[in-house]
Amino acid sequence: MSLLFLKTTLGKLPLQNRMVMAPLTRSRATGNVPNDLMVEYYAQRAGMGLIITEGTSPSPNGLGYARIPGIYSVEQVAGWKKVTDAVHAKGAKIFVQLMHTGRIGHQLNLPKGARVVGASAVKAAGQMYTDAEGMKDHPVPESMSEADLMATAAEYVNAANNAVKAGFDGVELHAANGYLLEQFIRPNSNTRTDQYGGSIENRARFVLEVAEATIAAIGKDKVGIRLSPFGVFNDQPLYPEMESDYAYLAEKLNTLGLAYIHVVDHSAQGAPAVPDSIKATFRKVFKQTLILSGGYDAKRADADLAAGKADLIAFGKPILANPDLVQRLKDGAALNAPDMATFYTPGPKGYTDYPALAPQAA
Repeated sequence: MSLLFLKTTLGKLPLQNRMVMAPLTRSRATGNVPNDLMVEYYAQRAGMGLIITEGTSPSPNGLGYARIPGIYSVEQVAGWKKVTDAVHAKGAKIFVQLMHTGRIGHQLNLPKGARVVGASAVKAAGQMYTDAEGMKDHPVPESMSEADLMATAAEYVNAANNAVKAGFDGVELHAANGYLLEQFIRPNSNTRTDQYGGSIENRARFVLEVAEATIAAIGKDKVGIRLSPFGVFNDQPLYPEMESDYAYLAEKLNTLGLAYIHVVDHSAQGAPAVPDSIKATFRKVFKQTLILSGGYDAKRADADLAAGKADLIAFGKPILANPDLVQRLKDGAALNAPDMATFYTPGPKGYTDYPALAPQAA
């Protein structure tokens, strides 16, 4: 049998297979609160071993996109509790991805009183969608003060505690794809001259402080992190020290002993390929679970598991369009094609209406 379908563990957490649902922003959380449509969506996909939710903000400041959920209010925690109950009832485990959008936001998408903040006052190229006025240029973010950094780290801790209250098995810190934590790591978005800027030791400081504080709150077995070395999304260009910077992060994260590192490779979508050497560095240096994601099919996933390159493999677009992906891959069945036009639109179309395989007669 394929290694993909074998039971395994994430630390001490039992998983029904080695397949992970990658975090996928779907913009269905009207009012930034998880709802019954989202309960249905996640429950449909609970054949996976581990589900990592869509990016979920620990803070009003982090709600940069339209209709993304948070996990800082009582209502949000109650909404997520319905999701975790539904997922657990079907055998999957579930981590919430904590995503603070930082400079990738717009005031029109934020609640009243919230601010677009970043590592430095460096505007990201490009535009983003707002429900109120359509496409808008990214604004210049406010450079975060040390008081802002302390407050934001406390928001991550609060979100992690809320995640446990909501029944999540853990949290994934989103330090990838050009969002707040990666905005500190990358030198183009971090031009600070204080202890949080300059050398990689300084640029990695806030990420490691957040990880350490989150671990102190809920335990290292409940904290993972997502990284995107060589990713260029959200105006994060390549730079010469990229590989050595991420090797430094691998060592520091290994020392913290958190549950997993999730490395994403967007080359299947046209981004630069993540060199095999950096994936091998994570495999060698980091002693806990390694998750790889990016353009996987069953054959390549099985080959990388067999070669020991990863412990778990994450799937994005295939699980978005195929709620019964595990069964389809087991059967060698054809896959539904994802409908990109409905990735971020409100309502069930292109969200909960992808067909599953017909049940086989006993």
